[in-house]
Parts: sequence; structure tokens; C-alpha cells
Amino acid sequence: MGFFDKWNGTKRPSSGITPWSAEEVHDALLGLNGPDIPWVVRDGAREDVDLVAEWRIREPAWRTFFVRSQLSRATEIRMRLVPKDHEVRVLERHWEVNWVGGVPVSKSFGRGPATKSSRHWTIGRGTDGRLEMTETFRFDTAQLKDPVQNTVLTAGWTWRGVIFGQP
Repeated sequence: MGFFDKWNGTKRPSSGITPWSAEEVHDALLGLNGPDIPWVVRDGAREDVDLVAEWRIREPAWRTFFVRSQLSRATEIRMRLVPKDHEVRVLERHWEVNWVGGVPVSKSFGRGPATKSSRHWTIGRGTDGRLEMTETFRFDTAQLKDPVQNTVLTAGWTWRGVIFGQP
């Protein structure tokens, strides 16, 4: 693995795995969809790619003394299957918009591999009367990226990160 492979998030399958056909990889990635997951893998033909895995979420609002603050996040993995090289070229994109009082006050956009996570807890009394923290919200980009990436690697294909241009 070279320097640029590490920088752009490229991962290679274990040796000795017979690569699946492009149709099998495509179907396996679409097969990740389900009722109990907060993200979707969909056809990307309208965006000039083969598949798009995306997760859009609006985090619970935080109330300060005067204003209500909320963070909107979006993570998108655009994928192009390259059968002759047995690789999936991937462009990861991330957006964040911070809302205060219903007005967007800051925006950020990023490309390339990144890990974003957020957790929210509430503090309350447990059944025994003691204070306890309960997790009420969790967002982690690994919950989207890991199953998609593992499916590609299990299929014997390379996960090749792309930073510039289209995947």
C-alpha cells in the first residue's frame, strides 16, 4: 500500500479471494438496504455514477437560554464499478449546516475519507433513584461506510478512494 492509497482511503481485499462479477457486486451493495438501517444505497445513474450510499440526518436540537441550535449532516459515498480492474472507485462527501433559531449560521463541506460522529445523552434518575446518563442519539459515519466497504472487499474488489473529480 502506497502513501496515496493511505491518504485517499484505498483498501484491498485479502489475497486468494476470487472476484465477483460487477453485477454481483452491484446487487450485493443494493442488498444492504433494509428497514432497520438509517441510510440507503441507491442507483446513481442520474448523478453519472453506478451507486450512491447516503445518510442525511438532522440531529436533535439543543436549547440554550435564548435560541435553539440544530445541526444537519449529510454523508454521501458515490461509487463507480470498474470491472476490468475489479475495483470500486469511491468519492466520499460530507456536509454540515449549523442552524440557530431556524437560520443557517455556518456551513461546511468536505471530500475524501473522514470519520464524523456525534452522540447525545439525557441525564435523569434511574429506577434506583440515582442519576444516570442515557444515550438518546448517535451518528457515526462508520455505520454507513463499514458495511458498504466490507461488502466490496468481501467480493474480492478493491475500494479505491478518489479525492478529486468523479469516481
